[in-house]
Amino acid sequence: MLPCLWKQTFNIDCMGCGMQRSIALILHGDLVAAFYMYPAIYSLIALFSFLLLHLKFHFKNGHRIILGLFLLNISIIVISFIIKTFLIN
Repeated sequence: MLPCLWKQTFNIDCMGCGMQRSIALILHGDLVAAFYMYPAIYSLIALFSFLLLHLKFHFKNGHRIILGLFLLNISIIVISFIIKTFLIN
């Protein structure tokens, strides 16, 4: 795994910490542990999958769906970061 420079410098997790391990857990078939490691992993997969499909097929309101998925992902990432950093210790 690649080291997190943010965590090495400031000694706290960044908003992306856990994503690599979550992808590794998905590849090993442990889907529940992947969610607990990084809660936004499945919505990120949905976002990038839809983005690729939209680039290929040019859906009529695809940009609105992508914006909605983007906002959903940002919300999940920020909320899970706040919970992990400030509430779970």
